Amino acid sequence: MAVRELFRRKPVEQIEAEDGGGLQRTLGLWQLTAIGVGGIIGAGIFSLAGAVANETAGPAVLISFLVAGVASAAAAFSYAEFAGLIPRAGSAYTYGYAVLGELVGWFIGWDLLLEYTAIVAVVAIGISGYFNDLLGFLHIHLPLWMSGAPGTEPAGVASGSYKVNLFAALLCLLIAFILNQGMRSAARFETLLVYLKVAVVVLVIVVGAFHVKTGNWSNFFPFGISGAFTGAATVFFAVFGYDAMSTAAEESTDSQKHMPKAILYSLGISMVLYVLACLVLTGMVPFTDINPEAAFSSAFESVGLRWLGAVIAVGAIVGILTVLFTFLLGATRVGYAMSRDGLLPRWFSGTHPVRKVPSRMTWILGVAAAVIAGLLPIGEAAELTNIGILLAFVVVCVAVVVLRYRRPDLPRTFRCPGVPVVPAIGVAFSLWLITFLKPETWLRFVIWFVIGMVVYFSYGRRHSLLARHHQR
Repeated sequence: MAVRELFRRKPVEQIEAEDGGGLQRTLGLWQLTAIGVGGIIGAGIFSLAGAVANETAGPAVLISFLVAGVASAAAAFSYAEFAGLIPRAGSAYTYGYAVLGELVGWFIGWDLLLEYTAIVAVVAIGISGYFNDLLGFLHIHLPLWMSGAPGTEPAGVASGSYKVNLFAALLCLLIAFILNQGMRSAARFETLLVYLKVAVVVLVIVVGAFHVKTGNWSNFFPFGISGAFTGAATVFFAVFGYDAMSTAAEESTDSQKHMPKAILYSLGISMVLYVLACLVLTGMVPFTDINPEAAFSSAFESVGLRWLGAVIAVGAIVGILTVLFTFLLGATRVGYAMSRDGLLPRWFSGTHPVRKVPSRMTWILGVAAAVIAGLLPIGEAAELTNIGILLAFVVVCVAVVVLRYRRPDLPRTFRCPGVPVVPAIGVAFSLWLITFLKPETWLRFVIWFVIGMVVYFSYGRRHSLLARHHQR
């Protein structure tokens, strides 16, 4: 086997000429933007901002989000160039395949399948916590066997008493069902939830602005500049999601024009809301008094607006629900693209004859997410995430520079500014964040990587469309 076979590239012209008739083009610019915002704004704005402000950065949590936003924007510009140049499903997998070769494309695609699916599971587990709290408020108590995963037992309950997080598992299956109803219907559902979420965030910002005390910002860097940068490493995972949205390129009505705009619009809208929310939160309450677990609810309660806490809880649940939708969409489109390219069995890329969605892949990954959410504690499920997305950022940022110099003649509807400096910032920041990941995360990544190599060398390398083309 020649090493060059592992890095055979799928020509950009061939990708553009491929028939994408398996999926239906129904998504307009603002539906794409809503899906991106849905993936970016989740629990981070309601809980992560408060935790970082209280424990790591103080009022400089604003700087943390800005630094993370700049780093994320460096990758977003690279994604936007590729989204306009290669308007096909698969996002980072497809871009890596076209520029850096088949093995790199497989590596990123295989990793994102796990990462996106695990994110869906983690988010579902988070929502189930709110759900159980709500049931407790209504004096409804589920049987122990369906109340959560091992490791989530409250004080006084024997370890291992909880067996299945039933609500989290059912929620994953519900999102898979919604996605299988067709992209037009699913996108309407997602867009409605995003509008509700943004409305809640704007309400929080507007009402909270009347209770800001500028004196709370006087000690702006209580943990030093380093605290703000450490906080940036934490909140970075609240400022991506456009990458999952970009996997739906083949379902955009005009992906070459709309997809780059949607990527940048979704990140821009989200960053404005994050910054304003941070200003309101740290202005309402001294950072030492911020509740890390329920920051905004406790802040409004401290100024006599307890009723707004219920509104915030609803907004948090709705916000988290849209993250489920975006990342399960991303996982299924990556799997669909890999299967269509022959790296996975073609059966997986089968689409519904009427709804034009990859039903098989959607149900398989929906069930996988349900199993993870139902059987693992949130900590262990979370350890399956993060590293793959950061590596995808690295690949896309490197690939945009390589292709710019290799094929400057290609027509680009959007050009990443400041090449190679801007992509280099995205690479550097992503690699820096990878150093913060736990050893357990690396272990699970290595195990999944080894499994992926076995699958690729035993099946994908021989059955890929490029391999078949070279054999003729």
